[in-house]
Amino acid sequence: MIYVVATTQVKPDQREAFIAGHKKCIAETLKEKGCVSYEGHTAIHDPNTYVVVERWETRDDLNAHGRAPHMKVWREYSSPLKASPTVIEIISADKVDTIKA
Repeated sequence: MIYVVATTQVKPDQREAFIAGHKKCIAETLKEKGCVSYEGHTAIHDPNTYVVVERWETRDDLNAHGRAPHMKVWREYSSPLKASPTVIEIISADKVDTIKA
């Protein structure tokens, strides 16, 4: 099992657009092979912090997710709505990788 936690600081005036766009991304991602769960949440103490929590069957499934057409659309759409790069933590049985995207 692969776990992913992706945290994004969203521009305050773009928060609603970011969340609405991510709902479309969620719907497409849940159809992908190997996706066990994929959820987006607003942080309790900071409404401009958005956290995505994912579970994937394998690292190959996660890698395929990153190449999915709807993810390209999501990255292009969400980029101008972010206050800073997304911090992505990929957690597997033997290690934790951290990436800024």
